[in-house]
Amino acid sequence: MGPLRAASAQTGAGANLNKYAETALASSTIVIGHYSTSFGLAARLLDARVRIPVRTIYALVRIADEIVDGAAAEAGVGVEEQRQLLDELELETERAIVRGYSTNLVVHAFAVTARQYGIDSSLIAPFFASMRRDLDPAPFTADSVAEYIYGSAEVIGLMCLRCFVHWSPRTASELELLEDGARHLGAAFQKINFLRDLSCDREILGRNYFPGIDPLNLTDGQKNVILDDIDADLSIASAVLPLLSPGCRRAVAAAQGLFARLSQRLRSTPANQLLRSRVRVPDGEKIMIALTSALGPGAWKR
Repeated sequence: MGPLRAASAQTGAGANLNKYAETALASSTIVIGHYSTSFGLAARLLDARVRIPVRTIYALVRIADEIVDGAAAEAGVGVEEQRQLLDELELETERAIVRGYSTNLVVHAFAVTARQYGIDSSLIAPFFASMRRDLDPAPFTADSVAEYIYGSAEVIGLMCLRCFVHWSPRTASELELLEDGARHLGAAFQKINFLRDLSCDREILGRNYFPGIDPLNLTDGQKNVILDDIDADLSIASAVLPLLSPGCRRAVAAAQGLFARLSQRLRSTPANQLLRSRVRVPDGEKIMIALTSALGPGAWKR
């Protein structure tokens, strides 16, 4: 019995709701498969009990992100309507968690996860707030970009962590350390994406997530200061990896290894090239990092 089926059974649901939940899960898996090869690769290393709910989290995040970063605008949806769509998606997500049902399959799958693992508005609201911030043309400040990173990335790590520790509870002090590590890892991922997407963010979306820095005149020194901050985040996250169960640790280590390799490649790429090309890790390297991470914590060395 899979987690979604189990969750439905625990609430006394019948065969129809079971089938609907499984269909919702399948839709989330398709979303992730089409959008993120790196995440999909790391997710395969998760214990089956958490692989499913983590996919539902990332699928909802992807759908919301498309409203502000891609498909909606290309369909001719204006900024004000994008805000309305985000509001409607957030409201439907909150309602689905309460009622246990949504006509939106991705939202339904997320709601099943949220109900089982205790994901509530304390994490959901900051995420949608950050998505709405992307529709605000006002320049970022140091404080506002930190708030943005928390809502757009750190809370995602905290959502996943709730799934992880559900199956292997930790003490209050261990949980505090894990939450800090999850936040730093999410922040590192987001900052790396800011740096590698510098050209797209500026030229297409009109955004700059680095206050006080002109992307057109980014220097190697400025780039390396950003990467030093990213590497510090990765180091803090790495220190708490042993507190995760093996079924979660492998996947987190793989994701961390992939982004650590991205950090290396960004450091070796001249700053003036970041506006002309998007740095990536070749698929062969991704596979090797995932395989090495599957052997256990600490197998991937930078």
